[in-house]
Amino acid sequence: IEEDILMKYTSRLQDCSNECRNCKGCNGLSECKNKVRGFVLTPIKNKNIISFSYIGCDYTKKEEYKENVVLFDISKEIKDANLSNVFRDDKNRVEILKKIMSYYNNFFTDNKDKGIYLYGSFGTGKTYLISALLNELAKKGVKSTVVHVPELIRGLKESFSSDYKDRFATLKNTPILLLDDIGAEYLTTWSRDEILEPLLHYRMNENLPTFFTSNLSLEQLEKHFVLNNSSIDMINAQRIIERIKKLSVPVELVSKNIRG
Repeated sequence: IEEDILMKYTSRLQDCSNECRNCKGCNGLSECKNKVRGFVLTPIKNKNIISFSYIGCDYTKKEEYKENVVLFDISKEIKDANLSNVFRDDKNRVEILKKIMSYYNNFFTDNKDKGIYLYGSFGTGKTYLISALLNELAKKGVKSTVVHVPELIRGLKESFSSDYKDRFATLKNTPILLLDDIGAEYLTTWSRDEILEPLLHYRMNENLPTFFTSNLSLEQLEKHFVLNNSSIDMINAQRIIERIKKLSVPVELVSKNIRG
């Protein structure tokens, strides 16, 4: 580009130069000194003019897959869940790791596995393990949603007059869904029969992959869903359990509490 045209962009080009210089020797997003974290202001030639755009740096590009995992009321740290960080010296994790690797390896084939109902003691990393699988699939462009069931029930009730339908539709249609900590929610007939059952019924009919974590076995979870011991109430509880069984394979994880 001719010098007299370049002179029109002197200040902006200087900004680009400074941001490019900031990137040299940078060791990660936490050290980023640029105006927009993880992006560098870049000049782009278009005939005889220059346009400017923020281009993601290499560190940002490595993190882009995380946008494929939507979190509802879940710690943002879950976005960093990684199978390479899973404890592999604990024999209690062997079965679940085999299930996870089988699911990953078969996901893009016609022999796709069922989801997993992962249950067991507190603090054993159940949510982390399933989220690590979802993050690996996210790197392949697969979108998923992770939702904490107790907060989901509370949040949907509070948003009933506003974005209730939108949130519920998102959960119904997300390509992969993880219902975290099911069985820990404050249960009412409304949350059981108007939220959980329709959600699971829809995903079962549409053959949409669904995962669960819980501190309760399926037998214990069925008792949790029984509210008044009437025959109709028991049938409604059984309907949910049957849908969970259609959607997932139960795997128990009894391991050390890694939180404490």
